[in-house]
Amino acid sequence: MAEKKPKKEKVPRAKMPEQDPDVRRRNFIEVPLGLTPEMAVAEAKRCLQCKKPACVEGCPVSVDIPGFIKLIAENDFSGAANKLWERNALPAVCGRVCPQEEQCEGLCIVGKKGQPVAVGYLERFAADYERKNGIGDVPAVENKTGKKIAVIGSGPSGLTVAGDLLLKGHEVTIFEAFHKPGGVLVYGIPEFRLPKEIVASEVATLEKMGANIECNTVVGASVTIDELFEEGYDAAYIGVGAGLPRFMNLPGENLIGLYSANEYLTRTNLMKGYLFPEYDTPIARGKNVVVLGAGNVAMDSARTAMRLGAESVKIVYRRSRDEMPAREEELHHAEQEKIEFVLLTNPTQFFGDDDGRLVGMECLKMELGEPDSSGRRRPIPIEGSEYRMDCDLVVVSVGSNANPLLTNSTKNLDLNRWGNIVADPVTGKTSKKAVWAGGDIVTGAATVILAMGAGRAAANSMHDYLSIGW
Repeated sequence: MAEKKPKKEKVPRAKMPEQDPDVRRRNFIEVPLGLTPEMAVAEAKRCLQCKKPACVEGCPVSVDIPGFIKLIAENDFSGAANKLWERNALPAVCGRVCPQEEQCEGLCIVGKKGQPVAVGYLERFAADYERKNGIGDVPAVENKTGKKIAVIGSGPSGLTVAGDLLLKGHEVTIFEAFHKPGGVLVYGIPEFRLPKEIVASEVATLEKMGANIECNTVVGASVTIDELFEEGYDAAYIGVGAGLPRFMNLPGENLIGLYSANEYLTRTNLMKGYLFPEYDTPIARGKNVVVLGAGNVAMDSARTAMRLGAESVKIVYRRSRDEMPAREEELHHAEQEKIEFVLLTNPTQFFGDDDGRLVGMECLKMELGEPDSSGRRRPIPIEGSEYRMDCDLVVVSVGSNANPLLTNSTKNLDLNRWGNIVADPVTGKTSKKAVWAGGDIVTGAATVILAMGAGRAAANSMHDYLSIGW
């Protein structure tokens, strides 16, 4: 009787080393520490190399996921980075902030009976390895076409458009309103989640490919889109995001000590407020901090407040933990760092002292009813449940709107009732000839990778237009 072959032992999914929560909650150093080469190779070998990879279908920019993972398994780390660059101009960024659990990893076959392949970890590893150890190769660009493109906004959407059109041989100039390129990647996402040097390195790669970057340029104020066309640009892409803060219109909202998440994170991240007075951007450092909202931006705000020295940081959210829109990883990290979740609670007004400074807020307890249009159970106020919560700093993180500065100065550009640009969902074409748009200025606040997917689609459409016309 033939002996049974022993079952092949399943290799467990790689576990990313991290800073200890009690240490990291008081510093701005990146939390996950990255995989070692040995860990990366072992994780890459878990990939089944499917003939019809579902993971690629789940990626908005269609990265050849099995292809770059196979190269890591073969110890060709630079080759893996170059394979990523073929479809993704920002692999080190995506490896850190993409919701892989909902996209590529969510469709991984290995994950059907166990834990999916850690695509995000491997993407980060390959990009980081090439940045630290590579020889500085950049993707080859095609012959110059002589066409000039203006990309307005240097966030993930704009950088993707720039990268794709540079590869096709077009001349690209990126216009950025702030003093550093990167958009939400530098002003919105904290250093401990996405170090600024990572974004700078990705942008530098685009510059090596030939991108021109003009910072401190507010298109819509210092120059209009029509004036850019007069200067000789053949097409334009609008990727300015949705950076207008949204508030709740509650009594006391103008008290000293209330920030929008947009301002709070911009002052801290891009303008180095956490290094004041080394950098002369002051930021309020509350002792009892409350963050209103439960998305990724709210988690970033709460974790930032803890690192700025708060004694207590609370997330106040009107639904339960199950309805929180933030990534599970972000919720887990926040809880590890002693952020308190105050759930089924909604603010109704803010209180100040005689000097107009915030000292507390009134809250109302909620219960969940039937699902609303978002698919989440609708919060219903519990009558008579008001109570007071002491706080000296509140960060409002309940979403953002489209900034009207550029759209109001651009003729023949259709907007929807929320002020977002109306663009074809497949091509990104707008109502204005030779102008495309994508990312949060079209969809409202969404993820980095969805903005990149919109940029990829628009770049393909723009290339067709530049080649054969509108």
